[in-house]
Amino acid sequence: MIAFLILLALVGLIAIGVPVAVALGLTAAGFYVVSGDWHILSMLPQRMYSATTAFTLLAIPFFILAGNLMNTGGITNRIFRFANACVGHIRGGLGQVNVVASLIFSGMSGAAVADAAGLGQVELKAMADRGYDPEFSAAITAASSTIGPVFPPSIPFVLYSSITGVSVAKLFLAGVVPGLLMAFALMAAVWFVSSRAKMPREDRAPLGELLRSFLDSALSLLTPIIIIGGIFSGLFTPTEAGVAACAYALVLSMLVYRELKLGDLPRILWETLLHTIRVMFVIAAAGFFGWLLVHQRVPNALIEGLLGLTASPPVVLAIIVAILLVLGMFLEGIAVIVLTVPLFLPVILEVGVDPVQFGVIMIMCSMVGLLTPPVGMVLFAISSVSGLPVGRVSRALAPYLVGLMAVVVIVTYWPAVSTALPTWVMGP
Repeated sequence: MIAFLILLALVGLIAIGVPVAVALGLTAAGFYVVSGDWHILSMLPQRMYSATTAFTLLAIPFFILAGNLMNTGGITNRIFRFANACVGHIRGGLGQVNVVASLIFSGMSGAAVADAAGLGQVELKAMADRGYDPEFSAAITAASSTIGPVFPPSIPFVLYSSITGVSVAKLFLAGVVPGLLMAFALMAAVWFVSSRAKMPREDRAPLGELLRSFLDSALSLLTPIIIIGGIFSGLFTPTEAGVAACAYALVLSMLVYRELKLGDLPRILWETLLHTIRVMFVIAAAGFFGWLLVHQRVPNALIEGLLGLTASPPVVLAIIVAILLVLGMFLEGIAVIVLTVPLFLPVILEVGVDPVQFGVIMIMCSMVGLLTPPVGMVLFAISSVSGLPVGRVSRALAPYLVGLMAVVVIVTYWPAVSTALPTWVMGP
């Protein structure tokens, strides 16, 4: 009953438009005020502070900064040109290019919104110039940006690791195959949509253009190799990988490509600061809210409730995935992760689900949430960039959501898709 009242209060505050971070903090503080446990409120500053001091969380601002530097410094344009030379001739043309470019960029920034707002502008302009339907362009740009937080490196995986203690390196490896499957599913959906609409094929790029675009983007394409290679060679930790990505992007953009000016840095740093503050505020408020849940034994009640319905791992996973997808319609991805991981982790451990596999499931479900109204951050970002109403973009997203959901089902019920690679590389 207590668990129900706590969650009802939280949902009610969010429903009337209170920001997620404020709603989390108010629900926790309000509970102790109403229950008369005023002395526990003295824990509020300490719990909020401790929630944001995990060393792994340092990676978040650095990967955000790396994405902003790449978007401003000409790296995204070179990636798009190379992707166009590789797959522009496949049915769907620039729609296929859109997916491949996002896959490459995802190996650098780890953030869906960075992909949508930065690379998305390049993709939308190129597709508009070629006469592509605006709704088709906006929908595939939004859908492809969700690959970023699944394919390594990944900001949500860093956050999941800080909450659960699961190795960041294992989580990064676990996202490789699902990220590739997402790209394949989206490319298949683009082919299906473009075939029905009888979109024209693009001409195959000459070998010379393929070679030139590769050479022009070669240094940019080294970024994911440096990040992932550095982590698994032991040269630096996943947190330090964010610093390395920033340093490499800065050198590449300012000294090699010379498209990033010194005067651009204050704006880039300010945007990075604002994005980081938004993320860390949610994490801080969730720290106190999570402590409330543990204090009131809500996870225990949830375990008993779910296992009272069924002890079958497939059914439990289906229930959890359904809950995550519904929550994703109303909360942004970071909020879903910090709110539900402390609740569901004991449940999945009880039924024998690998926490690495669950991490991938969690992140993928939160990414689908970024594409669904009423609170889809990527949906609104693409709507803003493209100038199309959210409703029109949402309708055009249907085929891509089907593809992404198919991958969610595969990852949920075939554990080896996410666990085989980290087990093979790092051991059980």
